[in-house]
Amino acid sequence: MGKISFLGSKSRQLAGLDISSSSVKLLELGAGDRGALRVERYVIEPLSGEAIVDGNIGNFDAVSDGLRRALRRFGSGVKNVAIAMPASAVFAKKILLPAGLRELDMEMQVETEAAQIIPFALDEVNLDFQVVGPAGSPDEVEVLVAASRKEQIEDRVSVAESCGLKVSVVDVESLALEAAFELVVQRLPNAGSGRLVALLDIGAAVMNFIVLRDGQRVYAREQAFGGQQLTKDIARQYGMSLDEAEMAKRSNNLPDDYASTVLRPFLENLALEISRALQFFFTSTQYNEVDYIMLGGGCAGIPELVDVVGKRTQVPTCIANPFTAMSVPTKLGTRKLLTDAPSLMVACGLALRRFDE
Repeated sequence: MGKISFLGSKSRQLAGLDISSSSVKLLELGAGDRGALRVERYVIEPLSGEAIVDGNIGNFDAVSDGLRRALRRFGSGVKNVAIAMPASAVFAKKILLPAGLRELDMEMQVETEAAQIIPFALDEVNLDFQVVGPAGSPDEVEVLVAASRKEQIEDRVSVAESCGLKVSVVDVESLALEAAFELVVQRLPNAGSGRLVALLDIGAAVMNFIVLRDGQRVYAREQAFGGQQLTKDIARQYGMSLDEAEMAKRSNNLPDDYASTVLRPFLENLALEISRALQFFFTSTQYNEVDYIMLGGGCAGIPELVDVVGKRTQVPTCIANPFTAMSVPTKLGTRKLLTDAPSLMVACGLALRRFDE
């Protein structure tokens, strides 16, 4: 087993650290009144376009500098963080093992099985496992095995350590999304019981598409499409560099025809990509419909997106906000958190690891 493992143990004080293609996000949750959760603090710090490339750290100094800026704004003494690897960098598979194994025996069985299914030598990866629950037979349990190349994990760990942080947990982005989804789904009728819910986390470069039913994943796929396409459209339309276009997009400092000539076509294209993702799900599984669509990620903050996606897919669509039932300090600003909430899904799922049993 690697020294740095996935799915690690909880820490008394822990912040979620999401290093995405466009920004560094830090979030700390605490215990509120009557067992509720509380948002303690969060920060979103933009990164330059070349800092993260294809999910990997392309410019160590740029990411490290971005994290330092984020920590200064974060203003917390928390040193332990949970980070996540993109799903594309992780090999994950569920296997069946005999029930009742001692932990050491289970580790040996997992390593034996992993050697057969992981397309790398075990000494090249960090490997971990987690018992998901009972399998169909009472004599077996379902176990999630996760592995990633050591250098990919160590790059992110090194960035955190260069800023004085300790990585206590290494998770997977899709699993962090699912953890946050458990909070989001509570706002649906009957908390979405028995319903198929499609969660789309639309980031700068990648759209994570996950379908869940009663908290169990039935389908997951990554798709190369995101907000960077809008930045490119702005740059092309107005003769800007990509950095200029990104800055103009974030500050909403764009010409009067932006909404009609650039934004609307992008939203229609994004809705089409979502519709295609749904069709791929239908053709590759036994399902032929979903009951709800929930939108997360930075693109979900575009006001018109919910309506455009709902009309294109003919599926009830809403924004994913994991903080609905949480208390929020006045200094954070409820309105700003409402705007930022969908882009904090992964960070929220990571921050929740503080409360793991």
